[in-house]
Amino acid sequence: MDQQREVQMDRRTDRPTNRRSVKDMAIRARRASRYLAGAGADAKNRALELMAKSLLERAGDILEANRRDLEKAVASGLPAPMQKRLAMTPAKLESMAGGLLKVAALPDPVGRVLEARTRPNGLTIQKMSVPFGVIGIIYESRPEVTADAAALCFKSGNAVILRGGTESSLSNLAVATALGAALEEAGAPVDCVQYLVDPDRSGVQEMLGLSGYMDLLIPRGGANLIRTVVLNSTVPVIETGTGNCHVYIHEKADLAMAQSIAVNAKCSNPAVCNAAETLLVDRAVAREFLPGLVSALEERGVHVRGCEESRSIVPRIVEATEDDWETEYLDLVLAIRVVSGLDVAIDHIARYGTMHSEAIITRDEAAARSFKEAVDAACVYVNASTRFTDGFEFGFGAEIGISTQKLHARGPMGLSELNTYKYVISGTGQVR
Repeated sequence: MDQQREVQMDRRTDRPTNRRSVKDMAIRARRASRYLAGAGADAKNRALELMAKSLLERAGDILEANRRDLEKAVASGLPAPMQKRLAMTPAKLESMAGGLLKVAALPDPVGRVLEARTRPNGLTIQKMSVPFGVIGIIYESRPEVTADAAALCFKSGNAVILRGGTESSLSNLAVATALGAALEEAGAPVDCVQYLVDPDRSGVQEMLGLSGYMDLLIPRGGANLIRTVVLNSTVPVIETGTGNCHVYIHEKADLAMAQSIAVNAKCSNPAVCNAAETLLVDRAVAREFLPGLVSALEERGVHVRGCEESRSIVPRIVEATEDDWETEYLDLVLAIRVVSGLDVAIDHIARYGTMHSEAIITRDEAAARSFKEAVDAACVYVNASTRFTDGFEFGFGAEIGISTQKLHARGPMGLSELNTYKYVISGTGQVR
């Protein structure tokens, strides 16, 4: 099935929209998930390899669709950082195809025996890794997510319904069409990967109400998208939360290391959720540390905002407001607050953090231990940049997002986190 045959043009928006209801898509996905649950690693890997090949063979179609998306994005005033995330290049397309091959090379998570025991009555009980079944993923801007999410769900044995941002609908549809052609060539059900084209968001609302038809929803994007899904979904949700991340410079920090980490955490890629948004600096080292740090940040184009005490040390810093402590900038902006010790830094993080990634820079083992124990976040760092919160950097090969909740997964979500488990009990005629 060609994904493009499943859509028609919406005259109001001049954008494609699906012919089928989301419920019908979910029913078809459920049928496809039964195939995937029993598909072996070799069959799934061959399909992923064909998906990678299909992306490259259809590069012209994908890049042309992306050009049209970008043209409309510029005309509509889409912010420059979002345009950057939307833009596809031949190099990005090569990387997208390479990502599918990397997923194919990963161990298959399905069917792993997580625990096993034999009871006194002779029953053997195994806790086995199994797919969720049907997953919906709602995301914004980046067409690469279409291929990444499809590959991770497919390899983990889940059928998936993808819904990308309206601004990237043509690009996403072109990518999904290439993936569907590869599934057909591999002899797998094309409904394993479906793309929801939804110009007026009615499809998203329908998706949120499909309890019993879908097993899991994963939103990836800004705070408003995530909040909407969490508050309105009847389907279980894994929240890939926003990243209001902090770096705390302790009084016993190596200040050269602290500057290097702070600059990296803010500047290496400010538009991602693991970038630092607030720097907390111990009062004991603030006068020595801040002037050089602020200059290093400004050289890289960072707009620095600060508390009254930090401005007394570096007067050119713009005054920070309460909103700055709460903001995920996703841009070259950093808020700085001088604090009177470890406990105050931990309290600040507890109040304003989003349980994503938090770091302390210190040579004091007791302070590091207290920070690790007290800070409630998916990832807690000692003497390292928050920018490492990433499935690839953690050795997972790829990720579907960073979960900031505590059930069912937390932190970078790879293939294993896209599986749940069931108990398989074997006996020899036992009765109770």
